[in-house]
Formats: sequence, structure tokens, C-alpha cells
Amino acid sequence: MRNIEILKKLAVNQNIFTFQDIKKISGIDSNILKKILFRLEKKGWIERIEKGKYMIIPLEAKKGKYTLNEFVIGSFLIKPYCIAYWSALNYYGMTEQIPITIFIQTTSRKKKQRLEIFGVKYKIIRVKKDKFFGQKKEWFENVQVNITDREKTIIDCLDKPQYCGGIIEVFKALKEVDFNYNKLINYAKKTNNTGVIRRLGYLVDLLSLNIKMPKIVTRNYLYLDPSMPHKGPKVSKWRLINNLPEDELRKIE
Repeated sequence: MRNIEILKKLAVNQNIFTFQDIKKISGIDSNILKKILFRLEKKGWIERIEKGKYMIIPLEAKKGKYTLNEFVIGSFLIKPYCIAYWSALNYYGMTEQIPITIFIQTTSRKKKQRLEIFGVKYKIIRVKKDKFFGQKKEWFENVQVNITDREKTIIDCLDKPQYCGGIIEVFKALKEVDFNYNKLINYAKKTNNTGVIRRLGYLVDLLSLNIKMPKIVTRNYLYLDPSMPHKGPKVSKWRLINNLPEDELRKIE
């Protein structure tokens, strides 16, 4: 089978393929196939994303000048995966901030958790299986990509504020966007993390939202935003240390 015919077969469904994909289609010996892929890359027909993963370059494009949507590339970096945190927050228009990193949630281990591909930075965040839920599929360049839904995005950001630009971004989203509050609470419970419930409860009170929060049973205090300086007054109701100036939050339009 000619090289161009192999690429055409691979490109029917998507422009990204793995070494195993092309081996299965071609039936070529692994050592010979590695040499073929090296030549294809040298000619500018494909570009290596990372070890064993390649992107097909359209004939009309120039090598080094073409890339796919960053979410599509991110979807091939690890399995299972889900676009999440600040990336999802930005996708839904819940923040005016544009993250310079694509955040990918997974339950798998990956040796390199930070990557840079075609000038785009990716951060792989591993979570427990009981936190890996609340996903939907969205189309990007004819490829369906997993992304957290709006409510799960908020819960993830409350769980790990350092990956969303901080609690202030969650505050803005809760203030401006209508959510399914029942789903929001159910997701908060499902994470089995009282920190999520406590942070959400504090923001709900601050915004006077009509949400019935579950009770918390803990004596320990944690920081409202662990990414901010570790000092501030205690909020006994939610067992939080408020290290974000409340008056500053109230000023946000």
C-alpha cells in the first residue's frame, strides 16, 4: 500500500493518528513503518505531536504553519480524558480571562504532566475515578471532544481553584450565569470533598443564591482559595479561612 493511500484512509475520520492505527491499516513491519513515518514527516506530510502520535498536514498547508484545534490535540494526549477547569470555564464564556494552558482531566497516569505542542501548553490533571463525571461531547473540526458540562466545571474549579484562575473566577461565573442548582449540589456531594461544599456554600451566601446547601460536619478549617496568601479571618459557618477580601468580591460587576 502506497504511503499516500495509507494517509488518505487515516484522514477519512480524523487528522490525528497513532503508530498503532497506521500499523493496523498497513500491516507493515514496525521497524519499516518507523522509517516510513520519518520520511513522511521530513516531506511535510505529517507532524509528530508526541511519541507515537501524529497529525496529518493537508496538501495545501505548509509544515510548521498548520495545526488543529487545541482541544482536538488535547483529546489525543491521554485516555480517558476531558477538557476541564479554566479551559472549560473559558469555552462556556464564564470568564473573560483567556488561559494560556489547556487543562485536561484524567484518571490515568502520564509521565509528563506538562507538555507544549505547536506552541500550546497542556496540563494533565489526574483525579480519582469518583471525581471523573459530568461530561458532554462538543464538536471541534469534525471531531467530538469530551468536555465537562457547566455545573461540573464549577465543581472542578471549587475542588482545584489553582487550575481556574482562583475562586474569584468561580464567583464571577456564579454571579453571571444561570445554573441547574440541583445538578450543582448533586455534583458537589458526588465529589465526596467537603472543601467543595464549603467553598460553594460561602459563595452562595455571599451572592444570596436560592440554593439549599447540605450540612457540613468537620472541625478543620481550610482556605477559601489555596492559591492566594494564607491569611485571613475565619468563617465559622463554613469552616473556611477567607483569604480573599470580601469587599473586593462584592465590587465585581
